[in-house]
Amino acid sequence: MFFDEAVIRVRAGRGGNGCVSFRREKYVPFGGPNGGHGGAGGNVYLRVNPQLNTLLPFAHQRHFAAENGQHGMGKGMHGRNGADLYIEVPPGTTVRDAQTGELLGDLTQPGQELLVARGGRGGRGNEAFKSPTRQAPRFAEKGAPGEERTLRLELRLIADVGLVGKPNAGKSTLLSRVSAARPKIADYPFTTLTPNLGVVEVDGRTFVMADIPGLIEGAHAGAGLGLQFLRHVERTRLLVHLLDGASPDPAGDYAAINRELALYSAKLASKPQIVVLNKLDLPEARARWAPLRRELGEEVLGISAATGEGVSGLLRVIMERLEELPAEEPMEEMPILRPLEARESTAFTVEKLGEGVFRVRGEEIERLALMTDWSNDEAIERFERIMLARGISARLEEEGVRLGDTVYIGEIELEWR
Repeated sequence: MFFDEAVIRVRAGRGGNGCVSFRREKYVPFGGPNGGHGGAGGNVYLRVNPQLNTLLPFAHQRHFAAENGQHGMGKGMHGRNGADLYIEVPPGTTVRDAQTGELLGDLTQPGQELLVARGGRGGRGNEAFKSPTRQAPRFAEKGAPGEERTLRLELRLIADVGLVGKPNAGKSTLLSRVSAARPKIADYPFTTLTPNLGVVEVDGRTFVMADIPGLIEGAHAGAGLGLQFLRHVERTRLLVHLLDGASPDPAGDYAAINRELALYSAKLASKPQIVVLNKLDLPEARARWAPLRRELGEEVLGISAATGEGVSGLLRVIMERLEELPAEEPMEEMPILRPLEARESTAFTVEKLGEGVFRVRGEEIERLALMTDWSNDEAIERFERIMLARGISARLEEEGVRLGDTVYIGEIELEWR
């Protein structure tokens, strides 16, 4: 079974909590704070494994979670960072955010890695909060949760040459003749239900050829299995457009397939093509060859995939064309996800949602709210001081906040006091 689409859920590890601890030694009656920090949660990465050629493993496992960071301990001992999680995918995998559709990465090179979910920061222990005015802080930060996101994975086969044409044009027969691939072959349409790859050798040089299942009119809109297979043609550098010599109208077939390619993608329609008439072993096919060249107004090679006639010449033409073409570039420039060490934004907004209800949004303040221990009065006082220092309290008062009103900061619901 060929599996070329998958939706998975990934969750990075949560940071460990900081520790509240004090030195307790003989002859040291007032030992200072020595609570250690929590470890950071593990990140989640996708990594290209060239040994894979399908997304089938994700049919059995769709949820992935990295390891949480360990909590801090006394005596200044910090918690261990959670182990990163690496999820292996085949070359040619594109990664999108399932909710927004944003392209996160286009993974084509062996060993290429993409960070898709960042682990949460570890909470600081109480030793981080000691100061001349607060010599015995009795609070610590909680660990921040790791990122969670749903990803849509799509596999686009990476091949140098894509065989396209109507069903029963002989694409699988040609691939089986020129490579070690053994696709299913029979004398009826839609024998091939999954793309097949084969490595072709020509005079000591090699290229990868993909047999794309037959396209029909309406394929760009999903007719037949069009949408599932057209994506695999996008990666190829060169198209071999195989025409069925037994068809009553090979020129019409040629126009119909090119129309479907253009309706699906302008980039796909602009790819260079080699037009080939197959089944020259049939008298009617051989008779159509010369009129077809005149009608299309371009060179049309003739072969018989069944007997091998003209196949070696076709392969040499393909190799010559490939040497003239540049390597296929990734779909789009991969965005760089903000690294964990980057300084987060301190910007914030205040919105009045209704009578007595407000929401504060901001990267830094939302994280701090999540890492605050709301059961600890000293931790709450520290958060209130941060709100004052950042100007958030003043902005809320400008918007009309009053005692007892509800203020949402990220996932935290507070009562204004």
